Amino acid sequence: MPFVPVILAGGSGERFWPLSRRSKPKQFLTFDDTGRSLLQATADRLALACGDVEAVRVVTGNEYRAQVLDQLPEMLTEHLLVEPVARDTAPAVLYAALRVAQDDPKAVMGVFPADHRITDTAAFLQVMQRAVEVAAQTGRLLTLGISPTFAATGYGYIQQGDCLKMAGPAVALPVYQVARFTEKPDQATAENFLAAGGYSWNSGIFVWTVQAILKAFEQHQPEMYRCLSQAVEQRRVKQVFPLLEKISIDYAILEKADQVVVIPAEFGWDDLGDWNALERLLKSEGENVSVGRHVGLDTGGALLYTTNGDDLIVTIGLEDVVIVRTSEVTLVVRKDRTQDIKKVVHQLKAHPDLERFT
Repeated sequence: MPFVPVILAGGSGERFWPLSRRSKPKQFLTFDDTGRSLLQATADRLALACGDVEAVRVVTGNEYRAQVLDQLPEMLTEHLLVEPVARDTAPAVLYAALRVAQDDPKAVMGVFPADHRITDTAAFLQVMQRAVEVAAQTGRLLTLGISPTFAATGYGYIQQGDCLKMAGPAVALPVYQVARFTEKPDQATAENFLAAGGYSWNSGIFVWTVQAILKAFEQHQPEMYRCLSQAVEQRRVKQVFPLLEKISIDYAILEKADQVVVIPAEFGWDDLGDWNALERLLKSEGENVSVGRHVGLDTGGALLYTTNGDDLIVTIGLEDVVIVRTSEVTLVVRKDRTQDIKKVVHQLKAHPDLERFT
């Protein structure tokens, strides 16, 4: 079966504000010295996984269409799927599945966030080979779990059930029935999961045959399936898409379906969900992490980021803070409050005089 990767690139990246803005969200930014944005790096990996860069599809919003094509010039324009409005991941996945099915109803489809960082490409490709094998052989919905390294409260968790007995060469990559999904737990629960073992972080990476996911939508989201499948056939997606329920693929399908399996894996994954994740990416031997010039007195555990290399950030007597300076905005936040940046962005959007800063 051919493997068709689909990248979800419609997110706003609000927790990386003010670097990530509505005009250029996180997936289009570069966070390392490769010169490749998160979207470009994702497409590079998936081109290796499927053997053909032209096979890669991208789902994004109309406001980001030009940026996707600019960053991925080798991409076929018919493989850029534009959402009229953002309706979360379930409608995006269904739309992509319906379009893939038109081209090849026997395809194995993968779903990948555009803004994740993966450092071990070889390990990733090995896991993907196994995932495609499992999806093709079993017809089950498959998710990739990440072996947890600390008691994270910002990730969802997947509890592993029974191990599936499967043939195949990749015996080092076992496949488990999913026993339960748990959304972002509190600290005590996350610590219990880590101590108990048998849990993975939910990576948001999924693999399934296109027929399996369409059948799951028909069973668990019949109205969404009926409306969007008819809209695709009648070429009325612009009219119908805004009417669909705004819901994630996890809530809409995965937590309802019975035949969901997980492959726990390690390939240097980080979802770069907020500024603390960038600190993990850039951490060196120093007491602080700085991008740009910084002079600190009695300052520890700080992340400092400036978009202008000529600027200077000076700190005195600060601990565990994030300071981000752009041309228009300066953000100062405690590390344990970075998840609240999204709330501030929503407040700014509600004020006509401040909306331009989002």
